Amino acid sequence: MGNVDVESLFKYAMKGQWREALEAYKENPEALLEAKITKAKDTVLHIAAYLGQTCFVTSVLDEIDKEVSMNALHMQNSKGNTPLHLAAELGNVELCRDIARRDLALVFCRNLHGESPLFLTAVHGNTDAFFCLQGYSQDDSLARKTNGDTILHSTIASEYFGLALQIIELYPNLVNSVNQDGLSPLHILAGKPNCFKSSTRMELLQIDLYSTDNQRLSGSFVDEFEEINDARYDEVETTNHCPMNYGTCTSSLSLLKSIEQEQAEKAKKARKEKKEQQIPPNWAAMIRFLTHMMKILLVICGVGASWIGKIQRRKVKHILAKHVMNELIQRTSECIYDYTNTSKGSINISNDKENGGIENIRKSTMSPILIAAKMGVTEMVEKILDTNPVAIQDVDSDNKNVVLLAIENRQPHVYSMLNKKSLVKDSAFRQVDNQGNSALHLAATYRSHRPWRVPGAAMQMQWEYKWYKLVKNSMPPNFYERYNKSGKTAKQLFIGTHERLAKEGGKWLTKTSESCSVVAALVATVAFTTSTAIPGGPDQETGYPLFQGKPAFNLFAIASLVALCSSVTALVLFLSILTSRFQEKDFAVDLPRKLLLGLTTLFTSIASVLVSFCAGHFFIVEDQLKYAVYPIYAATCLPVSFFAFVQLPLYFDLSLAMIRKVPQRSYKVQSHELHHY
Repeated sequence: MGNVDVESLFKYAMKGQWREALEAYKENPEALLEAKITKAKDTVLHIAAYLGQTCFVTSVLDEIDKEVSMNALHMQNSKGNTPLHLAAELGNVELCRDIARRDLALVFCRNLHGESPLFLTAVHGNTDAFFCLQGYSQDDSLARKTNGDTILHSTIASEYFGLALQIIELYPNLVNSVNQDGLSPLHILAGKPNCFKSSTRMELLQIDLYSTDNQRLSGSFVDEFEEINDARYDEVETTNHCPMNYGTCTSSLSLLKSIEQEQAEKAKKARKEKKEQQIPPNWAAMIRFLTHMMKILLVICGVGASWIGKIQRRKVKHILAKHVMNELIQRTSECIYDYTNTSKGSINISNDKENGGIENIRKSTMSPILIAAKMGVTEMVEKILDTNPVAIQDVDSDNKNVVLLAIENRQPHVYSMLNKKSLVKDSAFRQVDNQGNSALHLAATYRSHRPWRVPGAAMQMQWEYKWYKLVKNSMPPNFYERYNKSGKTAKQLFIGTHERLAKEGGKWLTKTSESCSVVAALVATVAFTTSTAIPGGPDQETGYPLFQGKPAFNLFAIASLVALCSSVTALVLFLSILTSRFQEKDFAVDLPRKLLLGLTTLFTSIASVLVSFCAGHFFIVEDQLKYAVYPIYAATCLPVSFFAFVQLPLYFDLSLAMIRKVPQRSYKVQSHELHHY
């Protein structure tokens, strides 16, 4: 076939002229069906499958010779994908069914990455297409690719947890499978802290909506998800175009649903009993009413609907991820730990038969509980310890156990949970790594990234010292401070590794205090001058102010006094910061408290000066203009309001830091760390 015909086919496909393309196929089927019309070596059937042109593909296959059409369906592009691969990738159930029933061998065809069409449906979360192709073959090999990744690895990595739950029921042996990097599905899930509530950052209003939007909301999403699946599978099972072996799917889904309902009923009963004990009935109704009113207000404001929906989807994802975690841990509880080589504390999944190379990789891989501790997935660490208490003995290649990793990576939620377990505190807290570092040494060591959810070096330094003191105070009573192999104590490590951070924090505090002290001095000067001036002057006979007793005069007197006192106080506080020695312990309470009080008094002094000015100016305005100047006074206060609004995040961070003993971790820096395991 000449180049003109290939160009014509390409134009037909790009312009959507499928009738013309079909006519061209009828004229020269053998040559045209094998024509590569793109640089990626796609045929027109590839393009049609990618664009979802099911009718065109079906017409071609029905009207062309069967042998020729089968050869066309087996044509692969530069990536090794057949038209069925593309249909599976896009989730085109009708096209997947039509192609698979014509030639079952296409279901087993793999691309250059070793991916079957079934694998691609799972990778892209196409549940309908997945069960359509899964009905043609339950061969486990279709669920794997050449690098050892399975469909369970892929669905968890892509956060399709609903499909992952169904895959666990259909392919239970995939739970313990590992890829070439030695990672099991539980390893993958442990490296996704954003899928769990304990590792998700939420603001105050988000937390309120998340908590008050009770389990009934989440349960409704899960139940609706399962009911849709059940209805779809029942419908597919009675379809004449599909094989009649969907009984396994339906039974497994029914079992899954019964488990979910049983867990939901238990949780609902527990919550009901807890509420009956803690909250009076009328309070509960009032809380629900206020929650609904808050949602309505957010929707009226224009951002509430999408925002609330985002929180709901996040909660459903957390619930499904936790269900997947429970299933994975429960199914691996009897075979995941084999301490024939306890010196490395590695995991050995006994029922997964891989070659020796994979076994060596697996022995050097961190166990799921260690990854979860490092990433801050508190739910997984707690569940594994409850199911397999022996997991507390797991260590990585540096001989660090779950406690040391949680402390080193600044995971306060995991650490607090471990600190409450007596078994852990009696043994794991005394562990040292290969360098002789204890838990206190690792708490004192500062690394390059900034882990805490606060801006600025000064506040990072504050939380670093609080973290060090928290770990030190929670050590066992007979714990003694020791030297590591470098001959350093934890205190020496803290001073050495935090030296640069302390300097950066000191520079920021110095610069901030210098700027604020200048403003405070100016305000104090103005406030002193204002406080000595009397609006309208004194009475010549009595010496008392002429406007004494009037509301505006009293407001002027009080505001000018407050402005003077608060500005002088702010000046003293900022000067005390400038004269500080900036030692490590000063960043914990002393310096942040002075900064918070200094900013508060400075803001108060500026506001008081403006109030005193407006009150004094009120006496020189004519009576007919007094009501007209109110908007001008309000506009004068706008800069102060804007300044307060801008400083609110800093105020909140400083205030919460003074209240909280356990800092909050930031998880943004860890999204790329899994491949290092």
